[in-house]
Amino acid sequence: MADSAPKGRPLRSVCVYCGSSETTKPEYLDLASRLGAALAQRKLRMVYGGGSVGLMGRCARAAHAAGGEVLGVMPRFLERREIVLEDVPHRMVDTMHERKHIMFEESDAFIVLPGGIGTLEEAVETMSWRRLDLHRKPVAFLSEDGFWAPFFALLQHTVEANLTPASFTDTVIDAASIEDCFAALETLVSS
Repeated sequence: MADSAPKGRPLRSVCVYCGSSETTKPEYLDLASRLGAALAQRKLRMVYGGGSVGLMGRCARAAHAAGGEVLGVMPRFLERREIVLEDVPHRMVDTMHERKHIMFEESDAFIVLPGGIGTLEEAVETMSWRRLDLHRKPVAFLSEDGFWAPFFALLQHTVEANLTPASFTDTVIDAASIEDCFAALETLVSS
């Protein structure tokens, strides 16, 4: 696994991990739409799971509608469940492993919006790769209502149990606004 985001290079492409639920809080769907538009405004390509449903679909449609570049990566077995967003370019793959690998390779940073176990799994794997020094790409968790607070409490719990180095928490961003998220990502990428 090559780290395609060397230090000091500006962000060009951001992977967004997020939920596929249409029945979640309207505030989460709105945050996804606003993030998509913000990515396009900053001329950052959005890389995501390829679906047209839930936060995934909202974020990708908003980025596309605002003139942004979007790349979806969809495993064939999820086509009927997550429904490919045909308006944007996408790559079809056979496995979740291939999906995650392409999303990783095509991105300089990661933003994690509210989501369920699949979103958490993608984010934690990316963090684990960072912990193993397989990459230096920043990971930002974005929620305006503290959605990810229990996760950060668990992360701190692992630090207090001497299972995760305290310094590792400096590599993961907990952002309460889109502006704070981008500011933190830019700081970590340029340092």
